[in-house]
Amino acid sequence: METGSENHRDHAAALEAELATARAERATALAELAVAKAKEADDQAIILRQKVYIEKLQRELRGQKSERTARLIAQMELMLEDAEATATEDELAAEMAVAAAVAVTGFTRKRPVKKPFPEHLPRERAVVPGPVTCSCCGGERLRKLGEDITETMESVPRSWKVIQTVREKFTCRDCEKISQAPAPFHVIPRGWAGPSFLAMMLCDKFGQHIPLNRQVERFALEGVPISLSTAADAIGACCQVLDPLVRRIESHTFASERIHGDDTTVPVLALGKTVTGRIWSYVKDDAPFGGTAPPSAMFYYSRDRAGEHPQAHLANYSGILQADAYTGYGQLYLPDRSPGPIHEAACWAHARRPFFAQADLEANARRKAQGKGAAVISPVALNMVQRIDALFEIERHINGRTADERKAIRQQLSKPLIGDMEIWIREHRARLPRDNDLAKAFDYMLNRWESFTRFLDDGRICLSNNCAERSLRGVALGRKAWLFAGSDRGGQRAAAMYSLIVTAKMNRIDPQAWLADVLARIADHPASRLDELLPWNWRKTKTSPLRQAA
Repeated sequence: METGSENHRDHAAALEAELATARAERATALAELAVAKAKEADDQAIILRQKVYIEKLQRELRGQKSERTARLIAQMELMLEDAEATATEDELAAEMAVAAAVAVTGFTRKRPVKKPFPEHLPRERAVVPGPVTCSCCGGERLRKLGEDITETMESVPRSWKVIQTVREKFTCRDCEKISQAPAPFHVIPRGWAGPSFLAMMLCDKFGQHIPLNRQVERFALEGVPISLSTAADAIGACCQVLDPLVRRIESHTFASERIHGDDTTVPVLALGKTVTGRIWSYVKDDAPFGGTAPPSAMFYYSRDRAGEHPQAHLANYSGILQADAYTGYGQLYLPDRSPGPIHEAACWAHARRPFFAQADLEANARRKAQGKGAAVISPVALNMVQRIDALFEIERHINGRTADERKAIRQQLSKPLIGDMEIWIREHRARLPRDNDLAKAFDYMLNRWESFTRFLDDGRICLSNNCAERSLRGVALGRKAWLFAGSDRGGQRAAAMYSLIVTAKMNRIDPQAWLADVLARIADHPASRLDELLPWNWRKTKTSPLRQAA
């Protein structure tokens, strides 16, 4: 019996040893697998990071290769974000797996060098108490040698407070008359919301496209319940108060010798359905030809796209309009128009798109990767794209020069290319049937050839209308958040606020900080000095004290 019991114990010990060995081998295998997975994820993140860097560098040096470049870079950045998070997650998992193994080397990612934190951020010291005795001999005679500092970025949650404005009353002991300081001006009736709070709501609604109902839900979660109607009332009051600034921006925009114009759709709530309204944008930006006037953008809303709307917007304007070939602009280009003629400058980027669609090599590469058959690439369309790209290449080198310098270089370099292009276009157009897609693209240009070539004789004109399209980018992104405008008045308010916010961004001003300061001052600001509150003048006012102190 004792011998059998000993055999059982020996057999159990052997099994336990084998089980321990198997567990160690399994832990080692899992650790090696986790390390390999972490290395692979890190490699993928590095590759994507380099691709994004290369694309941005090429865009900076050579400009856009196609209309899709900006969108592709944004998509690659989203992929990089996901890859970086995956790599870090796998690295931590590998560390835990290696800790359970015995003889597996760990893996630590080589991260990009982190930029130092901005100097203007306040520093809060959290001192860890030092030792009071020596860790070696136990002595108490310690002397400070130095300190190591580790900086950690932290965010303080949004704080709320109620400001009580107290006006003391005094009575005269001689005549018993009561005296009291006058009540301060408030930007909205009853002054229940301060300027910073109002600016935050305005920028979140019209700048970040967060609908007001979502904002008040967030306020309630933070312990500040505000009804939707109360918040909407404040928005309407602010739009009314800021209207004089909108009118100043309007005057400044249409005082330009050349403006960009474009429009985009905006769904508007109607009875039982939504209708398609329009947001119109007119942009002043003289930087391409060395102008010193500050940039600005003016937005309008309309219920439809009838030509009467741009004609009303530009009723008092005369100069150069860079826009697409929308027929509603036709009345503006009449030579006997009052108060003066508007000269059409066509957009070469618009003209390029139908040719690019038939010569899209990148689309064929994607189709091939998906196992689909390659689409037919038109050699004529490809040749046309290359000719137009040659014009844009010249423009990249003269961007920012004076109008006279741009005109001289265009006469020397671009004009011969335009002459050859016209002959080439007319030769190929004569060989194509009327319903051919290339024929339609050629006709689009030939019917407006004077407008397309006007840039050769005027250095103020740009080659594309991308400036106006960029101003509408926020509206296009916002449509996915707010879905539709509640009414025509809502569309008009949105257009007015877009004018303020986009103009501030164009002048490199934080819209929220600017609006907060304007709302705090505009109630008792002299009307004769209203221009001081415009974004470009506000920047000079705010920075001058710092320059004097320096």
